[in-house]
Amino acid sequence: MFLSSKILLRTALCLTLIAPVPVLAAEQPAAPPKEKAAEAALDGKTMQGNVLETMNSNGYTYLLLDAAQGKIWVAIPETQVKVGQNLAIAPGMTMFNFTSKTLNRTFDRIVFAPGPDKGSRPAAAAEAAKPAQGGGFDAALRAEATGAKDAATQPEGGSDASLGTSTGSAGAVVPSSEVNVHKAAGPNSYSVGECFEQGKELNGKTVRVRGKVMKISRMIMGKNWLHIQDGTGNPLKNHHDLVVTTQEDPGEGTVVTIEGKLAADKDFGAGYRYDVLVEDAKIEK
Repeated sequence: MFLSSKILLRTALCLTLIAPVPVLAAEQPAAPPKEKAAEAALDGKTMQGNVLETMNSNGYTYLLLDAAQGKIWVAIPETQVKVGQNLAIAPGMTMFNFTSKTLNRTFDRIVFAPGPDKGSRPAAAAEAAKPAQGGGFDAALRAEATGAKDAATQPEGGSDASLGTSTGSAGAVVPSSEVNVHKAAGPNSYSVGECFEQGKELNGKTVRVRGKVMKISRMIMGKNWLHIQDGTGNPLKNHHDLVVTTQEDPGEGTVVTIEGKLAADKDFGAGYRYDVLVEDAKIEK
């Protein structure tokens, strides 16, 4: 009996030494749910948590929020916020590698939001729709409608009082012009009209489009916003004017071929919704 127990003990010990990997693997802690949640897209999501840091600059309040999605930098129109305060933030738009010139600081990831969440969808929507008072998410996007030439004419957090209530993305559309540009060659090439017609099918896919740059709104939310036309698309639906975001500046009036990821039914809030948008495009002149 004693001998059998001894043999069993040795066998168990040998098996443990021969195959330690599964045992060690089982002891490894799982990735914290908060870190996994932080990897998810934050666009259009309400965030709530304690304020870890806060600072004001040029009409913005920048705050570091310890939310369920992780530790997230958020920018809202200037608001009195205290460290330690528990705050809910209305849905906004995520920007990556955003540089604040007034703070002389680059944020790896920051969410621009219209302000604190009011606790109900109608209240939050009303807050987002207000004309900007001294800055904020809506003010920055409204600059896209003004065609501001650079950050100096439309400073970070700035606004144009003559605009009154935001006209949203519809106010930025360039009227249809007599343009006739041949379609780009090669795979994944589409005309402006085809991008709108096939928007749902092309959502999330890389597209190539050739057209004339009709307007550039520079460095709005860290990107240049191009409006290109090629003579196709339905002007009655504003489907003749394709908006493209990019870090490049080809100059107005130039004919370019852009390549980027198409997003269908892109809604930034505050009245800025695009049936079709091409994001983070590379440009060939």
